[in-house]
Amino acid sequence: MYSHKTARNFAFWQAMSPSDAVSHAFRAHAAYDDPAMFITLRDETDCLADAKRLEAEGPAGKPLFGLPFAVKDNIDVAGLPTTAACPDARYVPTVSAFAVARLEAAGAICIGKTNLDQFATGLVGVRSPYGVPRNSIREDLIPGGSSSGSAVAVGAGIAAFSLGTDTAGSGRIPAGLNGIVGLKPSLGMLSATGMMPACRTLDTISIFAARTADAARAASVAQAYDAADFMSRQLPDAGVSAPGKSFTVGVPRRDQRQFFGDAAAQAAYEADLETLAALGGEIEEIDFEPFHAVARLLYEGPWVAERYHAVRALIESKPSALHPVTHKIISGASKISAVDTFDAIYKLADMKRQVAPVIERLDCFAVPTLPAAYTVAEVEADPVQLNSNLGTYTNFVNLLDMAGISVPVGTRSDGLPSSLTLIGPAGSDAFLAGVGQRLESGVIEANEIASRPGEILICVVGAHLSGMPLNHELTSRKARLVAATRTAPDYALHALSGTVPPKPGLARVKPGNGVSIEVEVWALDAAGFGSFVDGVPAPLGIGTVRLEDGTQVNGFIAEGIAIEDATDISSFGSWRRYIASRS
Repeated sequence: MYSHKTARNFAFWQAMSPSDAVSHAFRAHAAYDDPAMFITLRDETDCLADAKRLEAEGPAGKPLFGLPFAVKDNIDVAGLPTTAACPDARYVPTVSAFAVARLEAAGAICIGKTNLDQFATGLVGVRSPYGVPRNSIREDLIPGGSSSGSAVAVGAGIAAFSLGTDTAGSGRIPAGLNGIVGLKPSLGMLSATGMMPACRTLDTISIFAARTADAARAASVAQAYDAADFMSRQLPDAGVSAPGKSFTVGVPRRDQRQFFGDAAAQAAYEADLETLAALGGEIEEIDFEPFHAVARLLYEGPWVAERYHAVRALIESKPSALHPVTHKIISGASKISAVDTFDAIYKLADMKRQVAPVIERLDCFAVPTLPAAYTVAEVEADPVQLNSNLGTYTNFVNLLDMAGISVPVGTRSDGLPSSLTLIGPAGSDAFLAGVGQRLESGVIEANEIASRPGEILICVVGAHLSGMPLNHELTSRKARLVAATRTAPDYALHALSGTVPPKPGLARVKPGNGVSIEVEVWALDAAGFGSFVDGVPAPLGIGTVRLEDGTQVNGFIAEGIAIEDATDISSFGSWRRYIASRS
């Protein structure tokens, strides 16, 4: 797998105290020296005050404890200006966006608002009066858009994760260009309350992180039904779900693959598909023209009128406030009639019916995140066409109500990362993350969770999970997070009485009477494993835990006597979810 030199996963950040994590983030920002990354950067003193408050409260019930994060500047953070990269659209909200508030309640600390293509219109990251954020891998490359600053903040190791938005690929293209993970949730999974819309019926808040499990964890925290958002809906929980030993993957036919002359991108895609096949993906070439036809609807059809609607007051009263390219794109909606709109709605409905059997037959799709990588100079010379090229494999996703995640897989011949975007129907987010995590871990042997030579695996279910109070007992022993997964559906989870910090007890039950419980699998060397197990207190012990893919690993179990007076919390399916409910 491609390894980014500066992006940092959650384990790195949570090995520090919240105060140290905040200080590290601001030092990293100062060292990166890019004034275009943030439109508004919070004062470090204020962020440290938030960190001190968290430290006083403790990490209980805060799965994102002390993680510094950044927010795209079309999403509200209370007390910080929202501009959408247009100074004339500036306002200062008094309350945070629904998703931001949930992340902060879980212990994350917002450090600032990031730059973007104005009004989230673009995939290039250069359409902003606040400058062009510098790509975290190679400074002559575009950062990708529209969520440019958010992706760079993670790629440069300044934020543990960040929020973007995604209408046509804005949460995936910047991830591919910065060698990180870009998670585009199913529409309605994350509330859009407090987000300045681009295309209201297609927009979703997206998440950037160094690792798939990190992005999925942030998504699971932000996920909740919001009655105030007409697009919000109940969907399966975000997270990571193991995909099984084999799964079917649809890819474009060879004669339909478009790379616009970027031979390195084409060769890397072929290599990435070979990697996916070696990890259980059964590759099936399909006719991709119907999906390309849907993609063309996004800007050739009436959905650009939604963008006009979002900025109507400004574009009609002060058109000079808009970036020239942004104005050219959005103003074109004035020529679209109501009849044109209904024509396109009917056409899309027909297209959805045409591709539905293909989507239903396959477990997921795997397309190149980037058909080509462009420099800032190239985009400035041809701003519209190159932007359009970048949307080749992204524009259709939201129109077809699909979920997606971009994951770096390999390295191109020119040293840039290559990424696959995994796409599935609405609600398949956890499955897609499971495939993405498999690509990251490179588990090939029987597609099982596996240790490296000299390592011993340990399955943890409660206070030792990432971000939980005792996780340092693993990280201080240089343990490696192998997977965030689930047990087989043969277990019950109990909240034990009188344990400090609070701990759960996992118990095997009769087949058919249990549930699948969220767990993490870590790897330690023999010495670390020995000292770790030596410190496990009664009534907990180490036994054998069976995971959902059939793998059996060492893991925490509870003595039967401890379960007798404990509270059964199996219905939560997760210690994190139970702790969150208590807070």
